[in-house]
Amino acid sequence: MPAITWRRDIAASFVVFLVALPLCAGVAVASGVPAELGLITGIVGGLVAGSLPGSSLQVSGPAAGMTVLVFEAVQRHGAAALGVLVLAAGLLQLLLGALRLGRWFRAISVAVVEGMLAGIGLTIIAGQLYAMAGVDAPGSGLAKLAGLPDLITRAAASPAALASLGLGAATIAVLMLWPRLPARLRVVPGPLAAVALATAAVPALGLPVERLQVQGLLAAIRPPGLDDLAPLAELAGIGTIVAFALIASAESLFSAAAVDRMHEGPRTDYDKELMAQGAGNTVCGALGALPMTAVIVRSSANVQAGAQTKAARILHGLWLLLFAALVPAALGLIPLAALAGVLVHAGWKLLPLRHLPPLWRRHRGEAIILVATAVAVVALNLFEGVLLGLLLAVLKIAWETSHVHVEVTDDGEGPVHVAVIGNATFLRLPTMLDTLEALPRDRPIELDLGGLRHLDHACRTALTTWADRHNEEGTAAVSIPPGLVGAGT
Repeated sequence: MPAITWRRDIAASFVVFLVALPLCAGVAVASGVPAELGLITGIVGGLVAGSLPGSSLQVSGPAAGMTVLVFEAVQRHGAAALGVLVLAAGLLQLLLGALRLGRWFRAISVAVVEGMLAGIGLTIIAGQLYAMAGVDAPGSGLAKLAGLPDLITRAAASPAALASLGLGAATIAVLMLWPRLPARLRVVPGPLAAVALATAAVPALGLPVERLQVQGLLAAIRPPGLDDLAPLAELAGIGTIVAFALIASAESLFSAAAVDRMHEGPRTDYDKELMAQGAGNTVCGALGALPMTAVIVRSSANVQAGAQTKAARILHGLWLLLFAALVPAALGLIPLAALAGVLVHAGWKLLPLRHLPPLWRRHRGEAIILVATAVAVVALNLFEGVLLGLLLAVLKIAWETSHVHVEVTDDGEGPVHVAVIGNATFLRLPTMLDTLEALPRDRPIELDLGGLRHLDHACRTALTTWADRHNEEGTAAVSIPPGLVGAGT
């Protein structure tokens, strides 16, 4: 490898490490597990997934988009069972990759994915506002949103909560203003700068806020035992595994598609990337850590920092390992409110605020699916919200593709010629029958279905019934072309 490539990869790896460090810890805390588990996932994402073929420049680790699902899993099954769930999800990803199903994840509706991310973003924002104030959050997404006015009232009456909330708000302000600062200052990644400033402000101002609790990597590692296998026999546990695998895979492969648009290097092999993610999650599960996905924030930082090969993402995992092993006490200085602020900012960036208005003007159906998916994720849970979004997307496609046009030619004398053109499905059956029922009953009717590309069973049965009934009163000639798709009984 040329020396200039090595220099660029090493420099990029430090940038990604500095971006990943606060995010790994923050995602873990938001997921209801020790911060060290987030670091372990980041390390595995670099050293394991980063060394495997698939995508050359995207970076994997714990993702803000998975916090809601992980938190729900920990609350339902316990932190001890997390490793089993992640391990099984990793094995499922390996199976999907071996079956060459990676490319099919690109067929998922973009509106559903954006709605999923928007719902996750809203839930993260609502939940982390409570963490910023240092108080416990309600259980459901709707309860979190409904309780925000009461949170403000409680924080205003507590000096400690007010100080914590102010520190988190200051962290968000730094993150929002950082991209507007001169380039020489932006050499330091925004999340690291915001957390570092907040950490320095706590002793300088004597703020009474809670700090991150750390125990060290070795103490946090907990391989699954036989007592942790119970979720594998429960429907809820199996559902969580499937959700982990599918959502992590979709987020990773969508990230890969986005990263491919940022550089001119080798394109992603989706099946190999899916297997790389599966291998990483299998190792994460064996260590009892968080699930991992490819993360667009770290991946874009890697590309923008000038990374040339996968060495950059591997080295970022090495720097995380060395930091967590040599100076873990430094994590104990970080205020929880600052990490919550970083995640509130990350949740805000998941909301498609700029994309939604033009989408509503041009593709209103897609906008409705996006909003409905987001609301369902907040009101129900991540898995059920995504399923609802996919159902709406399928129904929308079915409705749009079932265009059928009934042309009636009536010269006033002789037979009435009726031609049905397009795709006749049960979704358009009421409109089609209304047109046919309005035809004269005292004149012969010639029904021509030669212009149909598809005729499903429901429409065929309805048309046959209509023709039989009309034959009792007049004369109907029905022409059904042989071999028409769906025309058979």
